[in-house]
Amino acid sequence: MPNATTSIPTGPPFRSIAPGAMARMLLPAVAWGLVAVLAFALPDRAQGFVVHPYARLTHWLYAGMAGFLFLIALVSRYLPALRAKACYWAPWVTVLAVFTGLWELLTAKLGILPIPFFQPPSALLEVYLDDWPRLGASLLSSCRLLAAGFFCGALAGFVTGVAAGWMRSVGYWVHPVLRFIGPLPSTALLPMAFYFFPSGFSAGVFLIAMATWFPMTVLTWSGISSVDPAYYDVARTMGASEWFLICRVAVPAALPSVFVGLFMGLGASFAVLVAAEMMGVKSGLGWYLQWAQGWGAYNNMYAALIVMALLFSSLITLLFAIRDRVLTWQPGEVQW
Repeated sequence: MPNATTSIPTGPPFRSIAPGAMARMLLPAVAWGLVAVLAFALPDRAQGFVVHPYARLTHWLYAGMAGFLFLIALVSRYLPALRAKACYWAPWVTVLAVFTGLWELLTAKLGILPIPFFQPPSALLEVYLDDWPRLGASLLSSCRLLAAGFFCGALAGFVTGVAAGWMRSVGYWVHPVLRFIGPLPSTALLPMAFYFFPSGFSAGVFLIAMATWFPMTVLTWSGISSVDPAYYDVARTMGASEWFLICRVAVPAALPSVFVGLFMGLGASFAVLVAAEMMGVKSGLGWYLQWAQGWGAYNNMYAALIVMALLFSSLITLLFAIRDRVLTWQPGEVQW
């Protein structure tokens, strides 16, 4: 039995953190705190008749960001997973604070960057708070057009690639079409598409589908053609039918190439989406960019660019998550 001097632990041992790691986690909070101090201490410089009603709110957001990051640093002392993420992202969050501070200083405080080409951060907040109905409707329109075009192009490319890779007769007819039309940029077909299709939306769907169809067809065809013939021989000895060989042998083995085609098609569809919306669809984020540039509303243009970047990055992230879920037997080396 333990003697009277033996201490019995009553809880989990406290894990000390190296001073360097703690300083790394606190650095983003300090950086954003300095940005807040700079924003509150220096008065905004008047530039013509431009007034930013949400400047004070923007300054409080800087302070709130500093407080939130300080709280994250304290809580991460007891959560190893959160501590690892906080240490990993600390340099980037710090650089973002430095960029925001310089942006605030050169626009709102000193007025070195000319208006209206360069707007302070509070101008972006003004767009998101006051013009969100138009910006939100443009976002929904872009999502609908992109989803319709990408789905049609990916489905058509997958079917064409499987058929061409499985049957030489189909490949004989598809190959010249791919070599002639495939490398042609879909944006070059804009005038023809808007002439032959009954609406700008249907023309945009066709152009996005064309941009997706080419890489999807080529990569799927390559994946089907490169399947080891021994897989088919083993399946045939067990009485597998033609459809079984396609659906359960060829397609699963070609899935890594199929996902490469999806990534390439999705990247190409982004450029076609913006071009189509600027030229003839008359809705969506591309149209919003052109409208903002025409009126000289550069704060609206920058706000739309940020929304567009977040949308496209989120779609790529979603596709990576689907790939990792489907290809559990082949973990990807590239993470997003």
